[in-house]
Amino acid sequence: MMLYNERAELILQQLQLQSTVKVTELSQLLQVSVDTIRRDLKAMEQEGLIKCVRGGACLPESVISFSNFTGREIINSEWKREIARKASGYIREGDVVALNSGTTNTVLAQELAALNKNFTVVTNNYAAIDLLMHNPSIRLISIGGEVDALERSTFGTVCEQEFKEYYPDVVFLSINAVDYKEGFTDFRFGEIGVIQLLAQTSKKVIAVMDSSKLGKCSKRKVLSLDQVDVLLMDDHVPAEIKEKYRKKGLEIL
Repeated sequence: MMLYNERAELILQQLQLQSTVKVTELSQLLQVSVDTIRRDLKAMEQEGLIKCVRGGACLPESVISFSNFTGREIINSEWKREIARKASGYIREGDVVALNSGTTNTVLAQELAALNKNFTVVTNNYAAIDLLMHNPSIRLISIGGEVDALERSTFGTVCEQEFKEYYPDVVFLSINAVDYKEGFTDFRFGEIGVIQLLAQTSKKVIAVMDSSKLGKCSKRKVLSLDQVDVLLMDDHVPAEIKEKYRKKGLEIL
């Protein structure tokens, strides 16, 4: 029989795949009694690892989703930097690159600004624009629209109409959450149309998200897993979790 620590690790892995787990499902998966699972979940909740809900458990409510832009920029900054370095390797000479709003893409802009390549960036992310304009090799196209001061970006009908004029070689999408069953979700309602449009018009669709967003479900569905070619994350994702997402058609690198 598994020890508590081993069961807890597997429970957390399941929560990285989906936003909630049920006691009955865990009992079958781990081949232990329902009472044992309930005790495990209670102990894990006391350790701050999970939150118990009726019939099961979920991950603790993320404080990241509703904090302001500056606060989110600080959280997991090293993980975001790791992702940004991976992403910059996808840029080729002469590419048209699209970026949406979001803190991971702002960190990515810092990496792109340091590249010694000629390429074009089309973006509604004004925090990224501030960084990219310092590199004269980058042709920078600013997308207009209604301004979201908190996100330092634009959104809305004008924004989406302007984005429609471009067919990027690659888009990097900063999204709030991804779940094994629900796909990609976000709380920024104004940004959802931008994300969906760019996923349709770009030749290569790459999501950029730190691993704290794995197994989470935000406020509204944005994309299904098969609408994204690659999900770039930091190196804190277990191999078995990557494999399960891969079987669903999404490569996590």
